[in-house]
Amino acid sequence: HFQGCVWVKRELSGFSQHLVTMFVMNWFNSILGWLGLANKRAKILFLGLDNAGKTTLLHMLKEKKVAQLEPTQHPHDEELTMGKLKFRVHDLGGHDVARELWSEYFTAVNAIVYLVDCNDRDRFPEAKAELDKLLSNDQLAGVPFLVLGNKIDMQRAASEPELRQALGLQHYLTGKSTRKADLPKGMRPMELYMVSVIRRMGYRDGFVWMAQYID
Repeated sequence: HFQGCVWVKRELSGFSQHLVTMFVMNWFNSILGWLGLANKRAKILFLGLDNAGKTTLLHMLKEKKVAQLEPTQHPHDEELTMGKLKFRVHDLGGHDVARELWSEYFTAVNAIVYLVDCNDRDRFPEAKAELDKLLSNDQLAGVPFLVLGNKIDMQRAASEPELRQALGLQHYLTGKSTRKADLPKGMRPMELYMVSVIRRMGYRDGFVWMAQYID
């Protein structure tokens, strides 16, 4: 299964239903091969606080353009079959209530993509607290983590060293150039990439890094 967790409205209009469906279509046609996942079955969760850019990222992957998308109030999921592959997309959110539901989707997950708004320093402690909960969750033991510091196009955005320090990642990151074969046994693959979703910067490298750790 291939999953992405983002935020859309529960009241599915014709447009939003089309949005979910076409996202999966475009993900299959344009993204899986690009990420090296075309022949892999994977369940990947997109998590992060509200306003971190989860929906914007997935919409950018689908439409290759920015859109104004409303916050989600309820989760929604769709499952499609394409060839021999099945995809289930779970649309979640990042506000307090939605975070309580995250753990319901941890079973058999292959990777976590965790987005952080690197322009919102006031919420760094909150983003760190949620990330720490994920890293200490037994269901996610050993699961690769790709942390994306989003909105580097903003003038006051944190640098990579600042965000790394704020999130307490100094002793967790395994290295952008570290190959899977070189990773010590039992060590969780984890890396931080600085990105701007709206400027289409940085996230491709992050996904390519992540793909090598998905069996």
